[in-house]
Amino acid sequence: MLDYTSGKGQVVATTIENFMTLDLTGVGLIAKLYDALQERQPGPACMSAAELICTRVRAHGGPVVIATGFPEGACVPETDGPVGAALLARALFLGLGIETVILTDDDWVGMMEGTCRGAGLAPLPFPASGVIRPVDFIRPVYIRSTPKNLEGCRTVTDAILDVTKPSLVISIERPGANDNGLYHGLGGRPLDGMVADYDQFFRRAKAEGVPFVAIGDGGNELGMGVVGEKLKTFSPKARDCGTPGRGGVAAATAADHLIVSNVSNWGATGLIAALSAYLGKPSVFHDGALEKRCIEQCVSFGGVDGMFMGPEPAVDGISAVEWEGLVNTLRNTLDRLAGRVVGWKGDSGDWRQLK
Repeated sequence: MLDYTSGKGQVVATTIENFMTLDLTGVGLIAKLYDALQERQPGPACMSAAELICTRVRAHGGPVVIATGFPEGACVPETDGPVGAALLARALFLGLGIETVILTDDDWVGMMEGTCRGAGLAPLPFPASGVIRPVDFIRPVYIRSTPKNLEGCRTVTDAILDVTKPSLVISIERPGANDNGLYHGLGGRPLDGMVADYDQFFRRAKAEGVPFVAIGDGGNELGMGVVGEKLKTFSPKARDCGTPGRGGVAAATAADHLIVSNVSNWGATGLIAALSAYLGKPSVFHDGALEKRCIEQCVSFGGVDGMFMGPEPAVDGISAVEWEGLVNTLRNTLDRLAGRVVGWKGDSGDWRQLK
């Protein structure tokens, strides 16, 4: 395992964090979010999460549950979240040999299945027994969906904890309830009736000692309660969404471990990069071409971009082609840091690096 507390490992961990805090969208929030996170959770968030995941999975076994899905107008899901969930499921299987159950709303199953196929995974029917068992000669993923009403949702999520018994639970770009139990978009838009209540699932998991890792980019996502109070001092709608009596958009439920990034899918990429480096398995980190294909599949099966609000192959206003380049740049940078380059004499390593 990579020692990321000193030497080259520390450089790798810091490099990933630096990529996560780039303000790619120009929204202007990520620097303050990251500073708020460092006050509560110091150190490299992506690499620490990778270590937590590897330690827990090896001690407990699988599967991992990843919750995602964020509605735009007409309850259509955005591309941020599902793409990161699918590619992280791929990384967990290739890196740790563990299966993933992706949790989302009933009306988004088709979108999630298509996105997973774009990530190179084969969606299999969730077993009637609720128990996930290894399947040979396939890269599997399981989609478990819930109705939006609380009773029906809780029936499904309770069974996941009682029967499926995940080793850990992860949320990526999933709405998080505020102090009043209400859901909002980052700009203050109410999401009443548009999403199932997964806060109750993650709170119960956390109470029962199941580690909870969250990825978010604005502060209204599930798990972002880690920085919720600080968020209210600098994010415009965090304290008051603009509708009297509703409160702000800041999520109240706090994850055990939080990753913040400029775009939540990008945070998932940072975690995948950290898993790859921590395990010493370059194949765990996908290339830009797969990222682009995954985004395109998400759109083809019902996703919309969260800025354009239409079926554009983009995430938060950044095109799939640009994401392809960004992923390749991060991947190639980490390859160079690891010495996976050919020097001027034909040997491995970069002769210019400080030794």
